[in-house]
Amino acid sequence: MPSWEIFDRQDADYKESVLPSSVTARVSVEMAATFGWEHYVGLKGQKIGMHRFGASAPLKDLLKFFNFTADAVVAAARKAMAEK
Repeated sequence: MPSWEIFDRQDADYKESVLPSSVTARVSVEMAATFGWEHYVGLKGQKIGMHRFGASAPLKDLLKFFNFTADAVVAAARKAMAEK
């Protein structure tokens, strides 16, 4: 979702087509704070993001250090589906 503001201005039918209320196994991936994503992933959703101030290093090292990996996204998706 490139912009919460633009998404939130859309009509209810559009929002439902993108984030169906029947789908509660949701995962957000944000290379910044997870704050605010609970509105879109819901109580059962999983959020991958920063929980502290950033760091300086080559990107590939930071992605691994902060757990922005395909394995982390898959694990979060599996957890969200299990808690559905």
